[in-house]
Amino acid sequence: MELAISLDPRAPLVLDVHELGRRPGSMITISRQVPAPAEMGTDIIGFTEGAPLGLDLRLESVMEGVLVTGTVRGSATGECIRCLTDLEKDVEVGLTELFAYPGKRPEEDVDEDDVRELEGDLIDLEPSLRDAVVPALPFQPVCQDDCPGLCSECGARLADDPEHHHDVVDPRWAALQGLAQTEGEQTDDEEEN
Repeated sequence: MELAISLDPRAPLVLDVHELGRRPGSMITISRQVPAPAEMGTDIIGFTEGAPLGLDLRLESVMEGVLVTGTVRGSATGECIRCLTDLEKDVEVGLTELFAYPGKRPEEDVDEDDVRELEGDLIDLEPSLRDAVVPALPFQPVCQDDCPGLCSECGARLADDPEHHHDVVDPRWAALQGLAQTEGEQTDDEEEN
């Protein structure tokens, strides 16, 4: 037997839709700032737990449940994949999710795992928020589009020193380089005579 998990109506990402009612066509809008939940992002970029997220949402009563649409805004922090410096990216993502009334599923061919349900008059927005925001984060974040990265020899940040280079000889050609130097010295000696 599966235990029901009850939602805390005071939680920042739990919405109470009691005042919306169940009459299709009724609508309310919500604008609020909420703290980001834990682990909302990837290993490279994401939202720090508790970072402010701006929600501008429209909740609309439909036949099957409550349709939530709107935008989520926030500032994700991470690391440039090329030069490893800290970076901050503003993120704005659209959110659209249907929360079905208990026992009322959409008539279309929808996987049951993809349908979220209301718990009484409460909506848990966190899973939907995570599903919308995390894929919208940059897969390979960079501090600037033309970031040159790090030197492969010494690890120096190339943006700080654009003229940075190393005189590296391919070890397969090292013996020939020695010959070229001794031959050059002989030519100089011959010219002197």
